[in-house]
Amino acid sequence: MKTRALKEREVLFETVRSLPLEPGVYRFLNAKGKIIYIGKAKSLRKRVSSYFANSRPHSYRIRHMVDNIVDVRYTITNSEIEALLLENNLIKRHQPRYNILLKDGKTYPYICVKNERFPRVFSTRTKDADGSLYFGPYPSVTTMKSILNLIRGFISLRTCNYHLSDANIAAGKFKVCLEYQIGNCAAPCVGKQSEEDYNAGIDQVKHILKGNMAPVIRELEQRMKDAAAEFKFEQAEYYRKKIEKVKEYRRKNTVVSGKIGDLEVLSVVCEAHLAIVYHFKVQNGAIVQTHAYEMKRANQEEEGEILTAALSRLMSEDEDLFEEFVVNVELPDPPEEFTFTLPKIGDKKHLVELAEKNCKTLLTEKLYEQTFKKRKTQGEVGMEELQEALHLDTLPDHIECIDNSNFQGNFPVASLVVFKNGKPSKRDYRKFNIKTVEGPNDFASMEEVVYRRFKRLIEEDKPFPKLLVVDGGKGQLSSAAKSLKKLNVFDKVPLIGIAKRLEEIYVPGDSIPLHLDKKSAGLYLIQQLRNEAHRFAITFHRDKRSKGANQRSGLTAVKGIGEESAKKILQTFKSLKKLKAASPEELEAKLGTHKAKLIQEAIQAGVI
Repeated sequence: MKTRALKEREVLFETVRSLPLEPGVYRFLNAKGKIIYIGKAKSLRKRVSSYFANSRPHSYRIRHMVDNIVDVRYTITNSEIEALLLENNLIKRHQPRYNILLKDGKTYPYICVKNERFPRVFSTRTKDADGSLYFGPYPSVTTMKSILNLIRGFISLRTCNYHLSDANIAAGKFKVCLEYQIGNCAAPCVGKQSEEDYNAGIDQVKHILKGNMAPVIRELEQRMKDAAAEFKFEQAEYYRKKIEKVKEYRRKNTVVSGKIGDLEVLSVVCEAHLAIVYHFKVQNGAIVQTHAYEMKRANQEEEGEILTAALSRLMSEDEDLFEEFVVNVELPDPPEEFTFTLPKIGDKKHLVELAEKNCKTLLTEKLYEQTFKKRKTQGEVGMEELQEALHLDTLPDHIECIDNSNFQGNFPVASLVVFKNGKPSKRDYRKFNIKTVEGPNDFASMEEVVYRRFKRLIEEDKPFPKLLVVDGGKGQLSSAAKSLKKLNVFDKVPLIGIAKRLEEIYVPGDSIPLHLDKKSAGLYLIQQLRNEAHRFAITFHRDKRSKGANQRSGLTAVKGIGEESAKKILQTFKSLKKLKAASPEELEAKLGTHKAKLIQEAIQAGVI
């Protein structure tokens, strides 16, 4: 009989085999219905299938991600660039853990047209309020670089950061560089290019960055004709090749047809109490912006009413809306400054259907979250986050934490606290007197306590914790791992150490620490464990130290035994009880003849 997990895997493989070959965006979901990865594909079936191909080597991150995939969802798009934009939108919204760009905390790149004389054009990840123009953000560095390469391929731009004032240029402060020698720059720094001519090139750059290729092509075509008319055929051929490059770029970025000009696309899909409105801004046939709006249907509003409300919001957010809108439902009272079309056939209809498809996908996800995502306590959320972050096979609903405590090596103790279902289970707390370690040695103390704890669990046939946390860094972690290996249970007990200074999480065999989000419930749960273990250990240590002081005061009542001697005697015999039980020979061997005699007489007289 097939297991449930095997059946679910077969269903997943069947879903992958049935994916379309068109371009689009795919989403991987785990067993909780949470999106764990979002990607784009030229062919959905081929790209998604590659994750499950045994013949293809994958990194540890990808292998672990694939093991957690239980469902695949997708959205078909009409081009790769459209898939790129949709992927960007979804990643920003869901922030899946396996998308490296977001996981690493990186920001998306922009292309900056600098606010300066002879403006530079370059990529950046920061936006300064200096009047410069920023285009983007671009979800892919490759896409951003391809645009910059296109621009630099036929527009001469400077890359230096010289201050090109009239006075500096006239004074001859600069010299031409290699960029001029190889034809990438027209040397405005030495007056070989006028500011007017340079700014004409910057205007073309702005057109390209806005997706408006038509003026650029017209300009290049006119230059080609002028060169041919003057019999400068090599120069005319140069412009012809540039025109082909621009047209090729436009073809790759066209949504459905180059015949589509500038327009806005709005589609709405409603279900129950929720509605999703999706917006495309299309410029010269290319999608340049996308937005998704979630709107509540408090009084079962009609689709047209919801679309009107979304339009009002869009108008307040975007001052450069195009005059033409294509929509999927009629608006009851459309604004007069725009024209609205409800297309029945053709490319515009195809755009509206594409927006509808995105609406349905987002609506399905939102309803799933609202319907099936139950309210969880912080402890439950913390356990789930730890399971995901630490790659645990099971939910860590039984966690134990060990901490050591001593004062300059005296009265060494350890504490063990237990959390079950994310909450302290105080009846399961344990105290340990360190028996085999002399002096302040946290590593050896940790090794002893872990060994004693798990030896006892094995002897009593009790369940192991689903996560063991030791308070400390690599040294304490290695000591704990050493004891688990001695007992042959290392592979059965997930183990981590937490270093106090930076709240770094260490796992055995990995020198690089794991940093959990400072605001995450998972880190908060570990901190609770660590703090509780520390509190419990300190309390136990103080009690023992207090008892030790009482015992020392009893010994100092013996004539000839001072404070330091009493302390050394207790360190040797551990307690008054053991001291009284020692034989005369043992007393003499450990304390010397004189002190042994004093102690024996005090015991016989009932002084101690």
